[in-house]
Amino acid sequence: MTHQIVTTQYGKVKGTTENGVHKWKGIPYAKPPVGQWRFKAPEPPEVWEDVLDATAYGSICPQPSDLLSLSYTELPRQSEDCLYVNVFAPDTPSKNLPVMVWIHGGAFYLGAGSEPLYDGSKLAAQGEVIVVTLNYRLGPFGFLHLSSFNEAYSDNLGLLDQAAALKWVRENISAFGGDPDNVTVFGESAGGMSIAALLAMPAAKGLFQKAIMESGASRTMTKEQAASTSAAFLQVLGINEGQLDKLHTVSAEDLLKAADQLRIAEKENIFQLFFQPALDPKTLPEEPEKAIAEGAASGIPLLIGTTRDEGYLFFTPDSDVHSQETLDAALEYLLGKPLAEKVADLYPRSLESQIHMMTDLLFWRPAVAYASAQSHYAPVWMYRFDWHPKKPPYNKAFHALELPFVFGNLDGLERMAKAEITDEVKQLSHTIQSAWITFAKTGNPSTEAVNWPAYHEETRETLILDSEITIENDPESEKRQKLFPSKGE
Repeated sequence: MTHQIVTTQYGKVKGTTENGVHKWKGIPYAKPPVGQWRFKAPEPPEVWEDVLDATAYGSICPQPSDLLSLSYTELPRQSEDCLYVNVFAPDTPSKNLPVMVWIHGGAFYLGAGSEPLYDGSKLAAQGEVIVVTLNYRLGPFGFLHLSSFNEAYSDNLGLLDQAAALKWVRENISAFGGDPDNVTVFGESAGGMSIAALLAMPAAKGLFQKAIMESGASRTMTKEQAASTSAAFLQVLGINEGQLDKLHTVSAEDLLKAADQLRIAEKENIFQLFFQPALDPKTLPEEPEKAIAEGAASGIPLLIGTTRDEGYLFFTPDSDVHSQETLDAALEYLLGKPLAEKVADLYPRSLESQIHMMTDLLFWRPAVAYASAQSHYAPVWMYRFDWHPKKPPYNKAFHALELPFVFGNLDGLERMAKAEITDEVKQLSHTIQSAWITFAKTGNPSTEAVNWPAYHEETRETLILDSEITIENDPESEKRQKLFPSKGE
């Protein structure tokens, strides 16, 4: 493929070529979800006649702008018209290349496929793969679940957007040199949690063949929790449940303000999310971890893992120590009452405990549960990312620290953790990229350099990603046994 102009099902798109990589940015994969389409399931885009200029990213989905400066040097445009994909392909005349589709994180509230950290150029060039990044609706736009008030509205819109983007990939990626039958979804944090849900969702069935989940596994709320959050949100806006059409006329700014007001009024803490996937008979009928344990993703190889010190991203040395009541409530919310009481001694009230609780219960335990469940139906590989800079306060393997290594965008590491780009760092990035790419190509991440054993419940072999690559059997086994009591207890 030597041209920058490609013909999709919806019309022609024109991209650019830089440093041996073709890039097409801002291609619509769905109709703009504005006006009457706001809070509705995504529809296919309209066909266009002229050649679409795909040389600049589309708008990002509405979100609070105060955190964007962490990701962007220049603040991007926001708009509800934000359902776009970006495609990165090596500048080689190849066909049927493996495809890697990235789903970004950001607590279902923030982020975009266009963040500089997720530029897929280096990954595409390094691995002879096609990389696709995407936007999906966030916060109230994507995860305000209204179906309990009116069946014309769908729940889990952000997840349905992701499924629509994957459908677009299935139908169009061959025009860019990709193989529609060899698609790997990969994502981090809320992106990993999204993939946990996609593996269990009827709408996403058959749209991808492999999955990589980084620092995020099953995370949902019940239908009842979703309905009560939606009711509280409508109350903030002064809209009653029988007047949902009024939601279509509220400005995007006011919807974001209302979401913020809700979070303050309901005292959302770091262990809860008001806007996240919800169980819903039509779109997500079963809790993902349970669906997976019953074989919902049978035959889909999984690569899954966490960073060793996830929780350190969310707290600083001067963070508040939550009250005992808040911690008890968080434990119960995350584990259910009987288990919460059993493990309370693991987390005595302190800042350090809070951080460990976040690491263990929001990230590590769900990943182990998911890996264990899927290992009965498909090969699973597990990792833990331990590398960290030497200088405090960045001397922890905190949440999201692996991302610059995965994409090879190591300048992001300087920004995130003030770390130097040493040969050791470059080597680790190369090791991770090679494993991820090999997995996307073959369904097994082992490379010439790293023989990575599969994960089984008997041994729980886990690859430790650090300056030196090692393998550990059942890391933190004592804690794991406490957090996963055997069936007879």
